[in-house]
Amino acid sequence: MPKDLTKLRNIGIIAHIDAGKTTVTERMLYVSGSKHRAGEVDRGTTTTDDDAEEAERGITIYSACVTFSWNDIEINLIDTPGHVDFTAEVERSLRVLDGAVIVFSAREGVEAQSETVWRQANKYNVARVAFINKLDREGADFESVFQEIKDRLEANPLALQIPVGLGPAHVDNPFRGVLDLVNQKMLVFPDGKEGREVLTEEIPDDLADEAAVWREELIGELSNYSDELMELALTEEPIPTKLIYRVIRDATVHQQIQPVLCGSALHGVGVQPLLDAVAAYLPHPQEMPPVEGTNPSPKSKGKSKQEADEPEKIFRKPSADEPFCGLVFKILPYKTGDLSWVRIYSGTLAGNSRVLNPAKGKKENVAQLWQIHASKKEEQLQSAQAGNIVGVIGLRDSVTGDTLCDPRDPILLESIEFPETVISMAIEPESTADKKKLSDALEMLRKQDPTFTANENEETGQTLISGMGELHLEVIQHRLERDFKLNVKVHNPRVSYRETIRESVEVVGECNRLINGVQHTAQVKLRVEPFDTRTGGVMISNSLDHGLPNEMLCVVLEELETAGQGGGVLGFPLMRVKVTLLSGKMHETDSTEIAFRTAANLALDAGLRKAGTVLLEPIMKLEISTPDEHVGDLGGDLQKRRAIIHQTQSRGNLTVLHADAPLAELFGYSSAMRSLSQGRASCSMTPTNYAPAPEEILKRFL
Repeated sequence: MPKDLTKLRNIGIIAHIDAGKTTVTERMLYVSGSKHRAGEVDRGTTTTDDDAEEAERGITIYSACVTFSWNDIEINLIDTPGHVDFTAEVERSLRVLDGAVIVFSAREGVEAQSETVWRQANKYNVARVAFINKLDREGADFESVFQEIKDRLEANPLALQIPVGLGPAHVDNPFRGVLDLVNQKMLVFPDGKEGREVLTEEIPDDLADEAAVWREELIGELSNYSDELMELALTEEPIPTKLIYRVIRDATVHQQIQPVLCGSALHGVGVQPLLDAVAAYLPHPQEMPPVEGTNPSPKSKGKSKQEADEPEKIFRKPSADEPFCGLVFKILPYKTGDLSWVRIYSGTLAGNSRVLNPAKGKKENVAQLWQIHASKKEEQLQSAQAGNIVGVIGLRDSVTGDTLCDPRDPILLESIEFPETVISMAIEPESTADKKKLSDALEMLRKQDPTFTANENEETGQTLISGMGELHLEVIQHRLERDFKLNVKVHNPRVSYRETIRESVEVVGECNRLINGVQHTAQVKLRVEPFDTRTGGVMISNSLDHGLPNEMLCVVLEELETAGQGGGVLGFPLMRVKVTLLSGKMHETDSTEIAFRTAANLALDAGLRKAGTVLLEPIMKLEISTPDEHVGDLGGDLQKRRAIIHQTQSRGNLTVLHADAPLAELFGYSSAMRSLSQGRASCSMTPTNYAPAPEEILKRFL
């Protein structure tokens, strides 16, 4: 019998590192009754951080999926990392989720990675609820964080709760509960972290005025989304609670507002109302728009060229009656076969069946289906329907971002885009006997992690591994040692530089060669110019109306495309370059495809050299939070690292420095910062863009 999809929620817990995501997840599992004791991050006993590296470091590295029930709602929850080095885990999770809980620390507020995950949620149109956590901490400030969500994230937060008191037990007015503005009640949690009970009390007189002000704001904002509610508010008639719930849900599902709740997950305050909000306000699969894909094998008969070039769109509703389609969004290795995590968007997927991977044009076996718990298989399933997230064993060729579908009704869904790597280091096994073993291990890690790459440098013979940051590569190194029993040597990290050009030039490439007794003659004229392409690479354009037959024109453009991807004068990938084909000359008898390919290559190479090389280096956006007394030392150190400090702001008793700095100057920065601040400062880094490197760095490569 088909499941009732209105009783299903696919949600993620996302936030900046140390905001308390994993603790929120643990409390949810505990209060829902699916766990007898809540695990603790500091003790390494949490359900979702089940990897040895996660338990050791006290941070989430890999996204983990848990399923549990809350009242009559089934929740598929994915706990994601907060560290920028593992942003791919957030990216792939948001791609397949319907809703998210974004956690903010009441002391640190909106931090750099909070902005990143919020933008990712915007990109994938994910409805969200905000939870301001850690209100029991020294320096907690609910109103300041609420305003930051509005200002820094350009969001539309709507407070459904406000805290009763702020800070730890020893202050005059400690945090001890929340005021529910919808039901106009005070909620207290008498047993703290050990309990599941929530007591509802009347709002005390001394808090009534503050509650009334926030309630008025709530009703005023909701009036913008409901004429019925507005009329009741204007005539000052009682507003039914059911109507308020309905309006909040509708506005949240359509991403017009973001309900804000608050609490302290560590101390068991506010988690039950947060689960109520997930059930009440976040969308179920049937409220999501039909998933959009394209026809991988369209019929072009009877269509114009323009119509044939445009992909044919296909839509699939989240229904068991539609043909099956799903997306692979994560792969975990098992000795019995890789476990692929699949979000089912339409139809039914059965164990022991065959599906099509339309991107690769290959059929795949679905040998087994599993319910996932954390990162392990929990229960084998016979079949699963639209809206569910399942583990599949048996896929051989499918990787992260691939579509799976019914072979009789093919559809190709949009894949998942991941950020480019920013840092590389050389790695080699301690013994030559382990070379093949290392190659196999790196291949397995690449399959799991789309932001990790491993390539052998043909010139040096070294294997270069690339990732999103020092911590990312450090974790990879530890995995090779721990999971694959490989002792490896690593060499200094290498920055992923890019190349562009200084000025616009016009060049001619000529081929006039005798190869194997055959004459090859062609001429190609190009304009090569700097161009800020948003996609980052090389843009090839054609301003040639006539002069070359169509097949030769295609050959030249294809060759320029290939050559543009091959790197610049220094061998680094090219970006922000535009190449325009101006003219081409044919010889009556001697022009060949080889001649035009050679001429195009020579012209592009000459153009890049004549236009002058500019080396581009990756720039990181830094956000450093430090006590006031260390601002001077940290600022001086940043200037030595060629950083530009854009802004300083006060946040309670801390100062936050916002700066941009070249990645090349930031190796080992975390330990230097801790040393300068006696361990009291914290920092987050996010790749932001590429900027010209100083001449002395360029000279090293010339």
